[in-house]
This record gives sequence, structure tokens and C-alpha cells, in this order.
Amino acid sequence: MSGKHSERANGDNQSAGRIVIETPTKQDGAALWRIARDSQKLDLNSSYAYLLWCVDFAETSVIARVDGEIVGFAIGYRRPTDPDAVLVWQVAVDASQRGRGLAGTLLDELVGRLVETGVRYLDTTITPDNEASIRLFSSFAKRWNATLDRSRLFEEGDFPDAHEPEDLFRIGPLAGAARPQ
Repeated sequence: MSGKHSERANGDNQSAGRIVIETPTKQDGAALWRIARDSQKLDLNSSYAYLLWCVDFAETSVIARVDGEIVGFAIGYRRPTDPDAVLVWQVAVDASQRGRGLAGTLLDELVGRLVETGVRYLDTTITPDNEASIRLFSSFAKRWNATLDRSRLFEEGDFPDAHEPEDLFRIGPLAGAARPQ
């Protein structure tokens, strides 16, 4: 997928430029870290982690650019214990682009690419009170006409710090689903 990209209209605001979705590179790691930091909602990983995502997990991640600037990302990895699943680690959209459906577009593009490589399920973890993420992944499941199963993955006591429980959302199977347009 290296160098693979697609273009989409940027919602109803054409003056904001076209959205280009592509595979991240090492040079994009700092921008991903800044978007995650500025969201003030995501668990912020180290800047080093975002560089690694862009290098080691580029094939299971996508970024969105508008006018050359990175404005969103979806990063994930193929689960070693379940290679036909991709676990989406984080989805983030810059404040300037929120409310335009970009997060859903990033997920659709990422999964559309990965289904071609044998991915049948999208997994993600969400804290029980994160209504925005629950809506995002529930909408994804509906668009892909796929089942969404939810179960507890980590309890509060599993974390060494103050962290809410994390529920595992499994969406699929995706292979036979029609990719949304």
C-alpha cells in the first residue's frame, strides 16, 4: 500500500480543500502525536510511539491531508493472535475538520484496503463512557452491514494507573460486506 492514496470531497465545505487519504510515513509521526495531544480526549502515547506507528504499522494505518496538512489519522495493527482482525488503536481528527465525517471516512478507507489482504474483522477498545467513539464504530458497523459484538476486555483493576475499563468492540465479518461509497 505504500504511496497509495485516495481523494474525497471535504464534506459540504469545498473551500477547506480536498481530503487526501494515504499511508503514513516516518515524517508524519510528529503530526499524529500533535493531533492526539490536541484532542485532549485520547490517551496520549509517547511521540516515539507515533513514529513507530508510522514506520512499523504503516500498512494498517491511514492519514488524511487537507491542503498538504495532516488533519486526521486511524492507526491499527494486525492482531498476532487473530491475523484476520485489525485492531484500530486510535482514530483522531483535528478540531478544524471535526463534524464532517472524516473519522468514518478514515475507517472506511483503512478497512477497505485491509479487506483485500484478508482482514475479516475490525476490533477496537472503547471506555464505556466514550459516547462519540461508540457512535463512530456503531455507524461503521451499520455502513458495512456487519455485526457489532461488545465485551469487557480490561477491568479498571487491570491498569496500574487510574484508567477506566475498556470494552472490546468486534465488527464483522467484513469480507462479504459491500464497501460503503
